[in-house]
Amino acid sequence: MGEFEHRLLLAILRLGGEAYSVPLVLELEERTGRDVSQSSVFIVLQRLEKKGLLSSRIDDETKPQTGRVRRYFRLTPEAMKQLRESRSDLLSLWEGISATLDEA
Repeated sequence: MGEFEHRLLLAILRLGGEAYSVPLVLELEERTGRDVSQSSVFIVLQRLEKKGLLSSRIDDETKPQTGRVRRYFRLTPEAMKQLRESRSDLLSLWEGISATLDEA
């Protein structure tokens, strides 16, 4: 899983496990301090869905209010499994090096 894919899955998790692209862009920008394009988020969301890490649904109820339908993406059990493994791997790699990093 790429870094941006990983961040996107974490952003969905932070937003309750289901979200559409606009709140994801805002969450990523707020948390990372970097500009994020909505089109890149949507492309990665589609890629993650093809990989089986996300499922999606269309919310037709938003169309009368906004003129558009929203596609909500939800983490799959496989995505949760991969996030757990990634967290464990990263914590293991970080263990014992914080002081070294702070000294550099």
